[in-house]
Amino acid sequence: MKIVHRICLSDLINISMLVVIGLFAMHSFDELLAKFRFTAIADGLNAAFLEMRIAEKNYLLYGDKAALNSISTRIAETIPTLEGERGQIEQVTGGSDYNRLVQLLADYRSDVLALMGGHGNEQQVRESGHALRTFSENLTRMERDKVAGIIEHSKAVLRHSFWAVLFFAFLFTQWNARSIRRSLRQVEQLTRSIAKGDFSPITEKPSADELGAVVQAISTMSEELNRREEEIVRSKRLASIGVLVAGVAHELNNPLNNISMIAQTFLELHDKLGSEQQLEFMTQVNEETERLRVTISNLLDFSKPKDKEVEPHDLNEVMQKCLGLVQNLLTIGNIKTKLALADDLPELCLDEHQIQQVLVNMLINAIQAMPPGGILSVGTRVLPAQHAAEIEISDTGKGIPPELINHIFDPFFTTKDEGGTGLGLWVSYGIIKNHGGEIHVKSTVNQGTTFTVTLPTNLEKCSYAA
Repeated sequence: MKIVHRICLSDLINISMLVVIGLFAMHSFDELLAKFRFTAIADGLNAAFLEMRIAEKNYLLYGDKAALNSISTRIAETIPTLEGERGQIEQVTGGSDYNRLVQLLADYRSDVLALMGGHGNEQQVRESGHALRTFSENLTRMERDKVAGIIEHSKAVLRHSFWAVLFFAFLFTQWNARSIRRSLRQVEQLTRSIAKGDFSPITEKPSADELGAVVQAISTMSEELNRREEEIVRSKRLASIGVLVAGVAHELNNPLNNISMIAQTFLELHDKLGSEQQLEFMTQVNEETERLRVTISNLLDFSKPKDKEVEPHDLNEVMQKCLGLVQNLLTIGNIKTKLALADDLPELCLDEHQIQQVLVNMLINAIQAMPPGGILSVGTRVLPAQHAAEIEISDTGKGIPPELINHIFDPFFTTKDEGGTGLGLWVSYGIIKNHGGEIHVKSTVNQGTTFTVTLPTNLEKCSYAA
């Protein structure tokens, strides 16, 4: 369910509850208003009935016949009041109580008139007056009690309704917030992963709301970035292969020329050669062929695509392979090599093919930075305190200006005048970060540049797929 739908549902339920509470309150207030009106009428009737009883006592105690006339007059005045307020009284007390009140008043009037005619009974007047007064007071008291009950009931209902509305509002808020927090955590996880160069899609299914759509969009973007990064890595590898092939071509010419000369000599002198001399010629051909095979094998091993595979490797051996790939470039460029490889270097958990690509790219950059010749220094060492190993590649080239040094790992940034894509160091940075390592650079103009790569020595990372 989408967030907007959940919010609408929450609002609908809360509004419905408020409407029900409002209707109940209006009904209670209407009932209270009717009963208050009745009590006002009842108070007036009780006052009239009280005056009648007082006049009745004056007659019974003092023989005041004018008191009977007063009772008769008050009864005559009360009857129209009862008839005029019949609807209001019946609404509150019901038709039976109204009829009972009217009947008691009629009985009292009859007894009073009979007494005024000289054939009545004083005891009968006293009893009928008492019955009328008692019924009226009880009826009024009962309705007042009902008013108090309605007020208490209304207070209880409103109190419980308030807590119910508050509870449901909190419940729906938590429901919405939990879903939103879950989606936001997925967004945060994706963005953090992308920032670290990990473009793996999320495994948890996104929610079916608007934020879930955002998560899905970011996940799709991450997959597309991963695909494009792989394309960039491949393109950069092809560029490196082009540079290597240009150098290896010279490396291949020498053994091919040797093989050609040996073959020509062998053909010319075949009839004059003894078995030992023939064997010596073939041995030389085999040695030159093996030299070609090793060179081509290293080049093919570097160039062919491989699945990502993290395994324990000897970093010194990886470095030696990389130096072998660029050896002819070093020879052609008149560059001397200084090696300082640590003997106690432990095995590192890494993807050999990816690390090889990083190192070859740095070696080529160093070679290209020293066109007149120079010194390439390559070293490895252990950093026990950091549980890491360090690779250092230094050249004596033209260096990088200070204003550009902070941008060399940016995509499409290059210090080369032409032919540079600006992707090599950016790709290398991502590979080293994916291995949990660090890559740094120091440079001085016209003195040289030093790249330092730090990789963790924790072999437990071999369970991690780069």
